Amino acid sequence: MNKIIVEVGSSCTKVDKFDGKNIKRLAEKTIQFKKHYNEEKKLRESDVSELIECIKELKNQYTDIYVCGTSIFRTLNDSEKNTFLEKFKTETGYNFDIISQEKENELTVLGTTRFVRDKVCVFIGGGGSTEITIYDKGIRESVNSKIGGIDVMQKFPDLAENFATTSLETIKAFIKEKLILPKEKANILILAGGGHEKFARYSGIQYEKNTLYNDEASPIMMDIETRKSETERYYKSISLDEIRARVNDPDWWYATRAMCAFVLVVAEEIGAKYIIPTNIAMAYGIVNTKQI
Repeated sequence: MNKIIVEVGSSCTKVDKFDGKNIKRLAEKTIQFKKHYNEEKKLRESDVSELIECIKELKNQYTDIYVCGTSIFRTLNDSEKNTFLEKFKTETGYNFDIISQEKENELTVLGTTRFVRDKVCVFIGGGGSTEITIYDKGIRESVNSKIGGIDVMQKFPDLAENFATTSLETIKAFIKEKLILPKEKANILILAGGGHEKFARYSGIQYEKNTLYNDEASPIMMDIETRKSETERYYKSISLDEIRARVNDPDWWYATRAMCAFVLVVAEEIGAKYIIPTNIAMAYGIVNTKQI
């Protein structure tokens, strides 16, 4: 049994395979839906076509495919939404399930906290939305904001240059003004919903083995002071051009400095001592709650 779960976000499309026991990330594809929508005030036809071609390629290998979308797709007006959904269904043969912000948060938190025993905060950062949850043997507090990495990039485009010219503190102040933050505190901040582990491994920032709990999908961590100093280094001293030259998905790195600032804003607000970057998205929660 192979079930394919495709999660289409504002900028990153994630493809996971569930074989009845384990979930494996098959691919990630950068399609800048949110960025291009902001520029053109409509979904770019080439972005929609690229997504459809991706699904068609998957159909050549698999038949059981579930496709869902978040963030940008929630903001479409009824006419835009219906046009997109009809086109997608006609050309792929599959439905496109638009997930509410609340449901996205719930599904991702379920997957992220499967092996967690302590009180934690789960941060789900995307291109156009942010969900933050305090979890302690269940969801205790949850806050959602309609701001994400692409919104920050529109205001501070220099963050995509080789080195940032706007200071990290300026970016954090901008985010803090607009982001809804939880009232409760937690020592552990888990990063989910996107390629946070991928970022840590390929950006050159420091990390260590996760010793707080055992989860194959959450293998690394760093203490808060390391994360702060390494984020400063990522802004000032780590060459984004060098990273983009050595990876196979250079466009994915566009908003990574913005996302780093989000992480610190949340970590500092909740008093986190440790940060655990993961690549966990909704797939784990979708499978565990038998959404497909």
